[in-house]
Amino acid sequence: MKAEKKARIYRRFQGKVVSDKMDKTVIVLIEKSKMHRRYLKRYKVTNRIKAHDEKNEYKTGDIVIIQECRPLSKDKTFRVIKKVK
Repeated sequence: MKAEKKARIYRRFQGKVVSDKMDKTVIVLIEKSKMHRRYLKRYKVTNRIKAHDEKNEYKTGDIVIIQECRPLSKDKTFRVIKKVK
């Protein structure tokens, strides 16, 4: 029997484009809310992720969905899938 190959599950995030100054790259800000373990208060955590934008079509302020992919450079491991707003 052959071992079947499992389908890779890619992580997807929704965030806001905060910079589009680089060529074929945008920086996407992702906000999550976490709860403090002791005080049980919610607080925001933000991540800035570099994502690949092949046609330079996404501008600052756009809400986009990004998906994990193979490493495209030292910092880029995400690709912009589509624009939400």
